[in-house]
Amino acid sequence: QVQLVESGGGSVQTGGSLRLSCAAFGDIHSMRCMGWFRHAPGKGREGVAAISSGGSTTYADSVKGRFTISQDNAKNTVYLQMNSLKPEDTAVYYCALGPAVGGRPYYVSLDPRLYNTWGQGTQVTVSS
Repeated sequence: QVQLVESGGGSVQTGGSLRLSCAAFGDIHSMRCMGWFRHAPGKGREGVAAISSGGSTTYADSVKGRFTISQDNAKNTVYLQMNSLKPEDTAVYYCALGPAVGGRPYYVSLDPRLYNTWGQGTQVTVSS
């Protein structure tokens, strides 16, 4: 059983920064993808950023150039550095983990169907 523990959410003003962390515990396969998704009130779930075990990354267009995903494989931890935050970034952010598609270490996707373990979520609020 795998458990994901998120931290780092909070409240900031427009233009501020936050860093989210997600630590994975349990039987974690070395070939996996980890990603961040968000859910804002009145909106559907949105993929934000993801990283493969080989280090490939992908981002939603809405966060490109502002957010950076990284990982520490030794700690089974993924980070999301969020800069130049905007009110529209306000949401509950969820960490997710899934097996590498086809065992490929460099394949990465924001398709939520590829992720089978989810964290409890952490609130990010950006005020204008």
